[in-house]
Amino acid sequence: MKLSFWAVVLGVMSVCAAAQGTPVGLWKTVDDHTGRDKSQIRIVEDHGVLFGRVEKLLDPEVKSGIVCDLCTDDRKDKPVLGMTVIRNVKHSDKDPAVWEGGDILDPKNGNVYRVRMTPVESGKKLEVRGFIGAPVFGRTQTWIRIE
Repeated sequence: MKLSFWAVVLGVMSVCAAAQGTPVGLWKTVDDHTGRDKSQIRIVEDHGVLFGRVEKLLDPEVKSGIVCDLCTDDRKDKPVLGMTVIRNVKHSDKDPAVWEGGDILDPKNGNVYRVRMTPVESGKKLEVRGFIGAPVFGRTQTWIRIE
């Protein structure tokens, strides 16, 4: 009986630990310049590949019907709300704490960047680095886990 109890406890703990080490979940983004809440991004996993879409716009100055008029790909003139802004991110083979290899769209300017994501603070925050070429040529935002 005791062995079964501890097996269940360890199983639950391993599931919780795994959930904290992944970007999968709902995240709040914050504007770098104003410090205001910007949006909620839901990151999902499909066969080991991560995708993220805008689930909610939080900035009251941004209209809910805003479209990505500066986008140059298939997202051009599509609504930002519901838009997939993170595509094709995979778990790093080199660093188990990092997810990389895909891209992230900034709907504000239409630019697409390569992306590297690292859960920090036991998965409570997510460092999202968008860059061109090498990661040194980019910027990092810290997103906050909602769920």
